[in-house]
Amino acid sequence: MDNNKILSYIGLAKRAGKCLSGEEKVLNKIRSNEAKLVIIANDASENTSKKFKDKCSSYHVPLIQYYNRSQLGQSLGEAERVVIAITDDGFVKMIMNCMEKEM
Repeated sequence: MDNNKILSYIGLAKRAGKCLSGEEKVLNKIRSNEAKLVIIANDASENTSKKFKDKCSSYHVPLIQYYNRSQLGQSLGEAERVVIAITDDGFVKMIMNCMEKEM
């Protein structure tokens, strides 16, 4: 998978104001149907992973669990992040297309 390209898209989404991080903020975006894609760190705790998998499943939000918390944080220009949400369809499409090419 082209990690750098996907992580760059995440960073662009953040700069465009179409990406946010933090458990409560992401949960609120999922509940309000504003989250178009949720990305969880692959080193997140089991409880956190289960909570977001269940919530995304109930609200039909695509979920990716691939990067570690350090990679997610660096892509946002912040400290380590466990969960982020993308709220723009265009960024989601770019990320998903990039992932599909590698699979």
